[in-house]
This record gives sequence, C-alpha cells and structure tokens, in this order.
Amino acid sequence: PAAGKWDTTKIEGRAYVSVDSIKTFYNFTKMTRSGGTVLLENPKVEMKLRVGGTECLMNNVKFVFSHTIASQGDKVYVSQTDVAKLIDPVLRPNFIQNAGDFRTVVLDPGHGGKDPGATNPLGTEARYNLRIAGLVKQQLETKGFKVVMTRNSDVYLSLQERVDLANNVRENAIFISIHFNSGGRAARGIETFTLSPPGISHYGSGWKASDNQSRAGNEHDSANIALATSIHGSILRRLVKNTLDRGIKRARFSVLSGVRHPAILLEGGFMSHPYEARLIANEDYQKHLAFGIVEAIDKYRYAVGRVKAAPRR
Repeated sequence: PAAGKWDTTKIEGRAYVSVDSIKTFYNFTKMTRSGGTVLLENPKVEMKLRVGGTECLMNNVKFVFSHTIASQGDKVYVSQTDVAKLIDPVLRPNFIQNAGDFRTVVLDPGHGGKDPGATNPLGTEARYNLRIAGLVKQQLETKGFKVVMTRNSDVYLSLQERVDLANNVRENAIFISIHFNSGGRAARGIETFTLSPPGISHYGSGWKASDNQSRAGNEHDSANIALATSIHGSILRRLVKNTLDRGIKRARFSVLSGVRHPAILLEGGFMSHPYEARLIANEDYQKHLAFGIVEAIDKYRYAVGRVKAAPRR
C-alpha cells in the first residue's frame, strides 16, 4: 500500500496491521483462509499464520512472533513490530540499509575450559561447539572469507570477553555463536536466536522494564533476522529428517546484546535427547551442520549485498 494506506488497528493498546495489507504490499497473489489459518502465496513464498498463535511458517521455516496473531471482525492482524522487525527483513533482505558487504566472519564456539556447557556420556558441548566452528572456519577460508574465532582451543572466556573480541573487529562482519542444547529427554531439534527488539522480552520470559532499552545489537535488528533466516533454513534443508524445527526466536543473551555486528546464536540440537545425542556425536551430522552454515553465509551475503533504497510506505 502507498503511504497511509496500511490497514491498521489497535489491539490491547498495540499497533496491528491487517493481513490484507501484508498481501498487497509484499505482492502475494493468493490468500486462503480456513478457520483460524491464513495462507499467503506467491511464486516464491508461502506464509502460513494461525489466529491466536505466535508461530509463522515461511517456506516451511518456523518463526516465533513477538506478539499473538489476532482477529477483529472478519480480518486477521499481525503486530506492526512483527511486520517491521521480522516479516519485512525476511521478505526484502535487499532493502536492509546497514547490513553492509562483508568478508569477515566471527565464530564464537560457546563455553570452554572450566565451563563444559551441556554434557552427556558421549562428550561435552564445549568440544562439539569448537568442532563445528573449526569445520565452518576451514570452509569459509577456502571461499576467501577472513575468520576470527573467539577461541581456538578448550579455554574459558567470559561472555564480555567474547563481545569485546567481536567488537574489536572494525571491518564489516557477522557474528555466529555456536551451541548445543539441553532440556527434558523429549526435547529435540534446532533453534536459532536473534536479539529481541526494544520492548520485546527474552523468549519464554515475562516482560520487564529493562526490555525497553535499546542494546548495541539492536542497530542490526533487520540484518539479524535475515541472517538467522538464512542459517536456520539452510541447516533444516541439510539435516532434513534428522532434526526438528523449533523455530527462529528472540532472546537477550549477552553475546547478542553487546555485539555490534549482525549476530545470531545457533542451538544445533539437544545433547539431552537419547537419539539426538548420538547424531551430534556423528561426523556426518557435524559436517551437514557446518555445510549448512557456510552455504547460508554465502546466500545471506548475496541477498543483503544488493541493497535498494527503501520506498516510502
């Protein structure tokens, strides 16, 4: 829609945009509604939303919205925050203004030294994190990227030291923190986190006043979600049935809050899940995870490298 033509409303004091406006602005050619489910389609993208939920599927990649998808009368609405901070950079990465071209990648293998992270009888998260980062580094360097590692061995670094190492990289770069998960025995799958925009809480946590503060990482809100989309989707395509899509989510982890480059934190599977623990220890799984990250970096760099001037809305 042209400027002023967005169909907006207030729901529980929050600005919302109609799915009809989203259909028009992003050139979806078809909209189908079945009960509480809405399906938007064009030749390149399929987007599925469910009223009352927070999950959105775009080309079968799961995103977790910051606010509930709502309805008023016969119309379905998405919060303005989720349109601006998630849908727009995912559908139009070439309009992200400050992503910048880059040839440097900062890899952050989580934990290390006195902090092993999650553990199981097969190994430690710290060791697996370093193994994946090493595979990614090797492949990126053959493609001509410069790679900075926050650690190259089994040493302990504080979260602030990781942030400082990343911010000492002055050229355009991206930051990828690599982790594996732990939880109940039934929990499994991959999830990717980006920094919560101002006003949005950490995933699964209640809102608090400090969530309104803008952090260093919020400078790259749009690039963060575009990078997460590329990496998360690429890994899903690589692992196929050997994983479960837990979604792209918002969080306030220190490394995401403080880093001044586009940044994501990847959880590559659950070490606490009996079957997934064996997968994580498997070299083929590790290689697919690393290949997925490397492919995604290439695609992301291409997508944001063709920046256009954003049209006025």
